[in-house]
Amino acid sequence: MARYLVSLFFAIAFYASVLVHELAHTVAALRFKLPVRRIQLQFFGGVSEIEKESETPGREFVLAFVGPLLSLILGGLFYLALQAVEPGTVPGVLLAGLMISNLIVAAFNLLPGLPLDGGRMLRAVVWKITGKPMSGTIAAAWVGRALAVSVLIGLPLLTQSGALGADAEDIGGMDTVMDALLAAILAAIIWTGAGNSLRMARLREHLPELRARALTRRAVPVETNTPLSEALRRANDAGARALVVVDPDGEPLSLVREAAIVGVPEHRRPWVAVSGLAQDLTDGMRVSAELAGEDLLDALRAAPATEYLVVEDSGEIYGVLSAADVERAFVKAMARPS
Repeated sequence: MARYLVSLFFAIAFYASVLVHELAHTVAALRFKLPVRRIQLQFFGGVSEIEKESETPGREFVLAFVGPLLSLILGGLFYLALQAVEPGTVPGVLLAGLMISNLIVAAFNLLPGLPLDGGRMLRAVVWKITGKPMSGTIAAAWVGRALAVSVLIGLPLLTQSGALGADAEDIGGMDTVMDALLAAILAAIIWTGAGNSLRMARLREHLPELRARALTRRAVPVETNTPLSEALRRANDAGARALVVVDPDGEPLSLVREAAIVGVPEHRRPWVAVSGLAQDLTDGMRVSAELAGEDLLDALRAAPATEYLVVEDSGEIYGVLSAADVERAFVKAMARPS
């Protein structure tokens, strides 16, 4: 039981070290005013979910380097603590294990391939040289894929040869299978992470193409009791594709939902008032016509709806933005080559 307790303590202490590694990334991101959604600890490590990209390659390099740096510092601290205890005791074994583990975490994360920290540092260097963040991402992602193949092939070979501290004659068939499985899992994580990094970079490259002003449908204002047939006639005459319900002073009250219009048979439209098909406006459903890219998507995510009222900075109605139109534009942009 004591052995299991010591092992459990080591696992908790090691995960605490991983948390410190990720906190370093988080603190640096917040220092650069980059929002962090959360820190997620996983079976093979952790990840800090930073929502925005660094504005400069220098900040990208620092943001990536602070994690391995903290792991190196932790390894040094555990080494210093190890000098104060007997090597063969339980504290000595724990401190030695934590020192080696943190050094391995630092060394592994410094490998120059995405999604590892070293890959982000490589990306920053290529970005600085070429002036193009996408070029840095492509280079670091392909190095990451090469690294994944190297781990898949090289890790079992290193283990079997005893290069990682195991005696070849002590390694049985089950150990070989476990080594190969571990290598496959690590390789899959690295390969998938590199591919996701490429996709995210491509997404960010195309995000500026999403502009509220360009995607907004022209709308006509109608009063609450206007029959749907009359409202649609006015929209057709004006070449508009959306309806905004307004009060007698022209202030917008609600948006007529496109799905609700489709659900009303044509012969009933003269008898149905637009107010019965409208969704009341909330603050989150009013978006500026100047929004674009990530700012636009953040605004839509903050208040999920099918339609949004788009207004000028002066408060004047510009039109109606459909979430379906944004999704189609996004898919179309992503389909184009970078």
